[in-house]
Amino acid sequence: FPPFPAACLPAQPAPAPPPPPRAAETTRIITDPISGRSYCKGRLLGKGGFARCYEMTDLSSNKTYAVKVIPHSRVAKPHQREKITNEIELHRDLHHKHIVKFSHYFEDMESIYIFLEHCSRKSLAHIWKARHTLLEPEVRYYLKQIISGLKYLHLKGILHRDLKLGNFFINENMELKVGDFGLAACQDISDQKKKVSLRTICGTPNYLAPEVLLRQGHGPESDVWSLGCVMYTLLCGSPPFETSDLKETYRCIKQVEYTLPAFLSLPAKHLIAGILRRNPQDRLTLEEILDHEFFKGYTPEKLPPSSLVCSLLALFLAKKGSLEDKDDISKLVTGLMKTSICRQMSYKTVEGNEATHVSCRSASSSPVETVMEETSHKSVSPSIRGTMASSCEAFEDCITTSAIIESAVRLLQTCLSSMPPAEKNPASLARHEQFVWVSKWVDYSNKYGFGYQLSNRSIGVLFNNGTHMTLSPNHRTVHYNPTNSKHLVFSVAAIPEQLQGQMSVLRYFASYMEQHLMKGGDLPSIDDLGQPALLLLQWVKTDKALLMLFSSGTLQVNFYNDHTKVIISKPDHSCLVTYINRDRNSYT
Repeated sequence: FPPFPAACLPAQPAPAPPPPPRAAETTRIITDPISGRSYCKGRLLGKGGFARCYEMTDLSSNKTYAVKVIPHSRVAKPHQREKITNEIELHRDLHHKHIVKFSHYFEDMESIYIFLEHCSRKSLAHIWKARHTLLEPEVRYYLKQIISGLKYLHLKGILHRDLKLGNFFINENMELKVGDFGLAACQDISDQKKKVSLRTICGTPNYLAPEVLLRQGHGPESDVWSLGCVMYTLLCGSPPFETSDLKETYRCIKQVEYTLPAFLSLPAKHLIAGILRRNPQDRLTLEEILDHEFFKGYTPEKLPPSSLVCSLLALFLAKKGSLEDKDDISKLVTGLMKTSICRQMSYKTVEGNEATHVSCRSASSSPVETVMEETSHKSVSPSIRGTMASSCEAFEDCITTSAIIESAVRLLQTCLSSMPPAEKNPASLARHEQFVWVSKWVDYSNKYGFGYQLSNRSIGVLFNNGTHMTLSPNHRTVHYNPTNSKHLVFSVAAIPEQLQGQMSVLRYFASYMEQHLMKGGDLPSIDDLGQPALLLLQWVKTDKALLMLFSSGTLQVNFYNDHTKVIISKPDHSCLVTYINRDRNSYT
């Protein structure tokens, strides 16, 4: 808005002089009044109810710590101070590879300072926010370390009571450390008052066990329940009992009512079901969890730091040792994100007779990396769910996205390993009549999704919610896929009202690509209403190339630098490699 004329403004008093400058809060020097050591306070790492955690550096040794800073004003009451004292006494005696190391503590006139091992890779909560879901081998990698630390605590008679993603810290070497013992308690307590405290409700709502909500007390089994919730969250993208209403969440916990995505392996489903049982005595023990079939699957010895923000599918879709993180194949598929259409099985456990009620739901997936000008990774919790018409009982017979990815990776391996040396390129094969490729694309995933045009002139959009829509080459027919196993066909003139919004986006993408992007070697094509449209299952952009994987098993890689393309396809069960040069001439 234009400024008001000076005459319209009331007279203002003279401004007060600025306060004297002071050192920035993040660079303040903290000195131990007893030892005389000084520490430079750095960035804020996290905050809780009583404390804030800062990165601090010892000015004499240059060693970095994570320091819990508790102002005296926040623990003025005796019982509050007692909690801090108990936390210090409990944590200082813990020494284990997968427990955050306690270093020392002191206090000055302002605060109490607890110096802990600094974990530079942050926490599982940060990984979850960047990735939304992890692969089963990655989950095994982290769970084994959590269980190792948890077994140590339980052997010492200590209950953590607040196991959650934010309390599992990752150090520079990608090792997990269990931390934050603010709610921890000793199980073997002679003090009657402390016994009563074990019956209080404490912890994070989504991870609370039924017996805790019912004030029946915490036990090792309560930590095991939280571990099951952690496993579910990492695999599925959200806590098992999360709802928009806390009362409803508590009801679901007490009734042990949750949903299991269909893309989980059977061992993963069985393990989760074995942990999330209402009766604590019926839950699997930590030893039984480690002996479960789920942990017989491949577990990497170490994860690369790149897995903090992107998936390493190639590392896990081949046998252990057959792919290195630095291999060319791995580089191509590293970062391939799960943007595809998956099915969920709604599953209600009824204690006693183990009866289950099954229904089907589609789940939105986390959107992948955003449009070109966006550089940050964002994730969205599943929010769009609907009933599917297909049968859940047959879901294990469906060709899963993972199987298609695995097939594409193996094809690429075969091509690279069996490619014969030649002084000149061999004669090109005749192009297969069903062969199509992406000739144009537009990334608008920061708002809608990823759009593309195939060489047969059909237009497709993979939306951020995991649904897929395709417009036929003659622009008369729309193919809609709410999941990868559900195919609906409409004429453009009879699009259902609830799909009009997505249809508008598809038309916008089509118009944009037609007006602003180069023509890409279009091919003649006819509509086949009986044939499901080609689905874009997954895509990922790296700094060098765009990768796209389709439901047919076709893998296309577009290189930015020279605008060339490599396409691996399997028409009639044969394996073909097609190269498209910068002049858009193709060789197969």
